[in-house]
Order: sequence, then C-alpha cells, then structure tokens
Amino acid sequence: MEFENQTFINEFILIGFSQNVLIRSFLFFLFYVIYVLTVLENGFLIYTIIFVSKLHTPMYYFLCNLSFVDLCVSSSTVPQLLITVLSQERRISVVYCLIQMNTALILGGIECLLLAVMAYDRYIAICFPLYYTVIMSWRVCRYITVFMWGGSFLFSSAPTLIKPFVFCRENRLDHFYCEVLAMMELACGDISFYKITIVVVGFFTLFSSPIFILGSYFCIILSILKINSSHGRYKAFSTCASHLIVVFMFFGTSLTMYMGQASFSAYLKYISLNYMVFTPLLNPLIYSLRNNEVKE
Repeated sequence: MEFENQTFINEFILIGFSQNVLIRSFLFFLFYVIYVLTVLENGFLIYTIIFVSKLHTPMYYFLCNLSFVDLCVSSSTVPQLLITVLSQERRISVVYCLIQMNTALILGGIECLLLAVMAYDRYIAICFPLYYTVIMSWRVCRYITVFMWGGSFLFSSAPTLIKPFVFCRENRLDHFYCEVLAMMELACGDISFYKITIVVVGFFTLFSSPIFILGSYFCIILSILKINSSHGRYKAFSTCASHLIVVFMFFGTSLTMYMGQASFSAYLKYISLNYMVFTPLLNPLIYSLRNNEVKE
C-alpha cells in the first residue's frame, strides 16, 4: 500500500560534473589518461608478482590481490565516468546501476579487509620473523583470501538482497556512478534500514580495520625501536611507510563519506574521486617506488 499509485522508474540520469564543454573535454582527457595508467600499472605489478619467483611470498601475494581489486574498482567506475563526462544523455538502467553499486561495495569491503591483513602480515614478519613462514603459510593465506571475498560479498550485498531498493521519484542521480548514498536519496519509502546497515557494516570495515591496522603498526614501531642497527630500523620503517600512506588515503576519504553522510552529502561525488579514481592509480606507484625488490 505504501507505493500504491506510484510511477516506478527504470533508468537514471547521471548528472556528473560541469556542463561546460571545455571543462568536460578536459575532464575526459584527464580521467582517460588516469584510467589507462591505472590499468597498465596494476597490470604490470600483477604480471611481475606472478612471473618473478623471488616475489612469491605472502606479502606480495596480498599486494597482487590489492592490485587486482584496484583494477576492478577502476574498471567498474571510470568507464562509466568517461561516458558521463562525454555524453549528453548520461542515461543508465536501474538494473545496471544496482549491479554497479553492489560491485563497488563488495570491492570496497575487500580492500578494507585486505589492508588490515597486509598490516598483520608486516606485524608477523617484523615482530616474529622466526615464526613467519609457519603463521603466514600458503594454506592460511588461501583461507584469508576466501574469508575476504566471501565475507565482503555477504556483508555488502545481503542488505539490498533482503530489502531491494525501490525508486519512484526523481531519477536524476547527482553523481558520476551509482554510489549507494546518492541512490538512497532517491529511494522510496522508509530508508532507515539502509542507514542502520551502513552504520553496522561501516563499523566492521571502516572502523575495525583502521583500529586493527593502527594496533599492528604500534606493535611494529615498538619492535623496530629495539633494533640496534640504524640501517635495519630504516629498512623496517621504509617497508611499512608505503602501506600506511595507502591506509590513510583510503580510510580517510571512506570515513569522511560514510560516517559523515549528512555533513558531506553535497560533496559525495568529489570525495568519491579519491578512492575510486586516484587511489587505484597511486597504490602500485607507492608500493613499487618504495620497494627495492619490486624495483629490481
């Protein structure tokens, strides 16, 4: 009865960014170059880790997973962004929009868990080096991978499968892709279920993961300070620095978006550019340029 006499919509119009032709042309060129570089960088890093036997360690295994996730994140959003910038129509079906939204949520959840696992891997390698091969065995790595992908799919997709979105009002989506918060603003009826879900899932991913990561690195720093060799301390700090840079980039913008929904709703699409467009571009650069083994 709640939706009686309502006209349900079957497509959205993505508003995107500026309507100015020159600005749109510049943005198309910028995002196109970023996308090409992102694909090449992550593709080459995956290729290098797979085919260089020296890099067949748990640390690089998870780094390969991160590059694959970044490649998927970029490919699931940037092509749509290019169409949105270039096209006058900017229409997208509701079905495709929901698929894109769930894909972004699943990949985002995997990246949260993956960054936490990579912090734990460094914690074991630096604080318990003699037990590293036992604790981080390939069997454990496989179990962790299954948990990351399966857990993220369950937590991210279950809410929309249990109670699917229904759209019957405005079909103009103020974003460059089908982002969940932007879509919630267009949903009909009571959306308190989705708000509660975002808070709960956000606690287990966006809050728990950074706390776990910071705890791991606190223990790592204490262990590094006990190293007598200055060269050893520098090498250990250098190994961890790249991971911390990625953590601050990813979780900083994610927490700003999903934990401050009301305050930053007008800036969602601009904040989204950081972790959907720029982070997948910068991740392989940060890891490869600061890692001697990868550079060799």
